[in-house]
Amino acid sequence: MRILLTNDDGIFAEGLCALYDVLCHEHEIFVVAPEAERSAVGHAITIADPLRVKKVKRGNLFFGYAVNGTPADCVKIALHELIGPDIDLVLSGINRGANVGINVLYSGTVSAATEGVIMGYPGVAVSLNEYQDPDYCFAAYFVSCLLDFMEKKISKIRFCLNVNIPFLPAHKIKGVKFVKQSTAPLIEKFESRIDPHGNIYYWQCSEKFTEIDPETDVMALREGYITITPLHYNLTSHKVLEEISSWKIFF
Repeated sequence: MRILLTNDDGIFAEGLCALYDVLCHEHEIFVVAPEAERSAVGHAITIADPLRVKKVKRGNLFFGYAVNGTPADCVKIALHELIGPDIDLVLSGINRGANVGINVLYSGTVSAATEGVIMGYPGVAVSLNEYQDPDYCFAAYFVSCLLDFMEKKISKIRFCLNVNIPFLPAHKIKGVKFVKQSTAPLIEKFESRIDPHGNIYYWQCSEKFTEIDPETDVMALREGYITITPLHYNLTSHKVLEEISSWKIFF
């Protein structure tokens, strides 16, 4: 397959490099990624500033393009200007830390894959549930297996898969679960501090999931499963639309 590889952790992030190293032997990989970390930017795009692109080497060889924008910017500029539309898949990751539940909405990793879907291509977002000292070897191997399966079973379908992998030895992972996204609220905590000038500022210091449904991404990942959740970008609430269509509003 011809794959556009991107992320939100930056073009030199270990997760992206791990995917490249595993996939480049069997697939044609095009790397277009942010020049620096752009975590939690959601689906933001850059419209008030120019997008600047730099060719990047890894070792002594050309590796890809670094963009001074967001993950969604990277997908747009890649398909419109840098590599063209002739690809089979947009692959985003491997992200450092899980992207499950409500955090899917904030994720630049997921948004890059979703942008691919908006532009007419399948998208896959991949995250590893570890922040401190991640090892991406198994996660990258699993992605290669997933892509082999997808290549045989599915082609040219507009969908986004959000994949989250537990940070466990391979033999302790319980399997793969296809689950829905959790929409349970988070318990968040902010810590107030004082800067050297006496001004108060705030730092988000923790969040806790409240989800208890075992058929959600949050719980299945916690229980040791690789989770796969199909996502779409249509935010219309059809149930509410049906209800409010009977409203009579006069002006």
